[in-house]
Amino acid sequence: MAMTRRVRPLVSLNPYMGSWTIKVSVTSKGALRTYRNARGEGCVFNVELTDEDGTQIQATMFNDAARKFYEKFVMGKVYYVSKGSLKVANKQFKTVQNDYEMTLNENSEVEEVASEASFVPETKFNFVPIDQLGPHVNKSDLVDVVGIVKNVSSTMSIRRKSNNETVPKRDITIADESKKTVVVSLWGDLATNIGQELLDIADKSPVVAIKSVKVGDFQGVSLSAISKSLVLIDPEVPEAQKLRCWYDSEGKDTAMAALSAGSINSNAGRSVYSDRVLLSHITSNPSLGAEKPAFFSIRVCINSIKPDQAMWYRACKTCNKKVTESIDAGYWCESCQKNDQECNLRYIMIARVTDKSGETYISAFNEEAERLIGCSADELGNLRSQEGEENPYQTKLKRAAWKSHLLRVSVSQNEYNNEKRQRITVRAVVPVDDFAAESKILLEDISKMVAAH
Repeated sequence: MAMTRRVRPLVSLNPYMGSWTIKVSVTSKGALRTYRNARGEGCVFNVELTDEDGTQIQATMFNDAARKFYEKFVMGKVYYVSKGSLKVANKQFKTVQNDYEMTLNENSEVEEVASEASFVPETKFNFVPIDQLGPHVNKSDLVDVVGIVKNVSSTMSIRRKSNNETVPKRDITIADESKKTVVVSLWGDLATNIGQELLDIADKSPVVAIKSVKVGDFQGVSLSAISKSLVLIDPEVPEAQKLRCWYDSEGKDTAMAALSAGSINSNAGRSVYSDRVLLSHITSNPSLGAEKPAFFSIRVCINSIKPDQAMWYRACKTCNKKVTESIDAGYWCESCQKNDQECNLRYIMIARVTDKSGETYISAFNEEAERLIGCSADELGNLRSQEGEENPYQTKLKRAAWKSHLLRVSVSQNEYNNEKRQRITVRAVVPVDDFAAESKILLEDISKMVAAH
């Protein structure tokens, strides 16, 4: 192929060119996935191809082409590729910096360059500090993170809803100089291979750099690896070396806090003035959050908090996962695979809230519930254990009622007894103290009412 066609750099390709040949190395290879749509079932997989100049492009193959080239493409090897097509990249699914994406069909040509070593460019990271992950939650973009490994769980088997298959999963907890921790979920081979390697050296608190992870909102903020994610242990990059120096000198003795949706949004006070709706807008639209969580801001008063509900759970002091009482003494954490003499209490609270349009129930996790009630779950637990006519536990809950709060909430759909129900979860809590901003919103509402009449 190289003898008969001129090899072109990736940067020169566009959808309007005729025949071309490129010489590229496979720098990322996705899994062969199956799908089902109106036209039937099929399979697909992606590779990221990099040329000698470091330019990258994503190539996608469907059905016959996917089956033909899946075994052909091997990570790190060099290939001549021709007879593919290009189109403008879909920004929603774009994984590399290129305006175009490539499609290879069963007539495309892929020839391995066996005589050459791969020219893998140096991995470039664009690290996001843990406390700045908030704006990336549930977005289509992927982020890079670097952190000290604080905990590595054992491998779990998770059953996928899409195809009912089980896949191995392992959670690692990392921390950085922001003094925040976040859980990263590794799946498949990452969980069983590099995850096991991390478990074996967890007592040495290694540094990990992770490229291309998704940011979700599970229990506040969480990270999840995907098929193209790359995990490097103790990489020789300046950010990792700086983090290691900080941790060895002071970080290992510093108290760390788990990242929550409320604690990561430095613009929380500003965000609750956007997408402001009444409760009736949410409760009268039962389909909200059916496909993906919908986010709104509301101003509400707490109507009541039931004192007899399960207000909290016993949590591991390392990873915040649920613990069980040991037969002998202490508490067993299945995630950390260890026994501890003490545990923390973390809120999983439900409260009824109201505004001028109606009322509904909201769920609040630890940090957000602390702001609503005014104390930690451990402190409230101590009040519950106190006896007396006053009942300080119920008094504390009553005092939390009828106070106004600005809440950032997510609306999703949960299935219970084969019935879909709306779930409203608090993501940030802000006191009502910016009266100028509140007055501006009222004036805008009045203007709308006047215009409507």
